[in-house]
Amino acid sequence: MPRSFRFHSLRMFTVVASLILAATAYIGAQDSARTVASGVYTDVQAARGALTYDTACSGCHRADLGGATGPALTDRRFARDFAGKDLKTLFMKISTSMPQNNPGSLGENVYLDVVAHILKENGFPAGQSELIADGLDAIQVIAGRPKPPPPVGDFSYVEVVGCLTAGPQNTWMLTRASEPVVVVLTAAAAAAPSAASPAPAANPAEESAAAKRLGGQTFHLLDAMAYAPETHKGQKMAVRGLLIKLADEQRMTISSFDMVAPTCTE
Repeated sequence: MPRSFRFHSLRMFTVVASLILAATAYIGAQDSARTVASGVYTDVQAARGALTYDTACSGCHRADLGGATGPALTDRRFARDFAGKDLKTLFMKISTSMPQNNPGSLGENVYLDVVAHILKENGFPAGQSELIADGLDAIQVIAGRPKPPPPVGDFSYVEVVGCLTAGPQNTWMLTRASEPVVVVLTAAAAAAPSAASPAPAANPAEESAAAKRLGGQTFHLLDAMAYAPETHKGQKMAVRGLLIKLADEQRMTISSFDMVAPTCTE
């Protein structure tokens, strides 16, 4: 084999080997990069954090993390304040300034539990190992992800959209209705009027309800008479309330009763 050929072959081998090593290093670096979506806490830890949050944090930030006298800890506010930063930034913010009346008083592990709860409420999955203080600066915070809605079951608090129709014996039905979707009660929703108080509750989902297509479900509205149903007959209505599933029919109590279109044509 000519010497020049051996030289070029060796040189080519060296170049290829270098490229392989560089690619392997890059892949390894990518794999080692951790974000809050990598499962950095456990469900048990988040459950502990939820208890602490309820007693020490919810008064300022609301039970649903939606913000009150303190800022929101979910959605766009969470992304604006913490996305792109490391998790230590969030931990230090909480552990050095909260609770407002006694900052730094809860202890390192308790603050870590609260961080785990915040991550869970922002839709990030749990993992197999608890969050610890070491390595927080190597975990990147990203924008939160919507939590999947809970499954619909008996006595779920749901929203449906359908056509208000008069039924037999002074009953009122929601016909051609959409599939029920679980609505998570917030502090504002919990204060909404009940069936005993017929003023309709504010419906933050009214715009999306108006766009929701009708379906094939039927619901017997148990307390519709409290909402002057005659004035809404034939209209497309968004109804929120407790779902009661019987063998022969589906029933709903009413906590929110809103007209979203004057007719049921689509």
